[in-house]
Amino acid sequence: MVDKPQSGTILGVPYNFERPSLGRLLSAHWKPGEGMVVEKPFGIGYTLNLANWRSWLVVLVAGVLLWQERGGESTETDEAADDPVEVVVDD
Repeated sequence: MVDKPQSGTILGVPYNFERPSLGRLLSAHWKPGEGMVVEKPFGIGYTLNLANWRSWLVVLVAGVLLWQERGGESTETDEAADDPVEVVVDD
């Protein structure tokens, strides 16, 4: 029986299904001198390189959007949207 490869690429997308160690998981997210995205230590695709300042910008923007979606600030337009609306139809 032929052993299937545990890591490689499919259509240019990397995959790695080798059992990850704690050191490999930590070092995969901190690679100084490399780009914003790096190969995942386990699974399919890419992950953010936290040694790159642009990755922190992505994390910050995602956090702000999540905070805003969960109702971080209440505005008057949100409160007015809950009030009943009267509709007048002319014949």
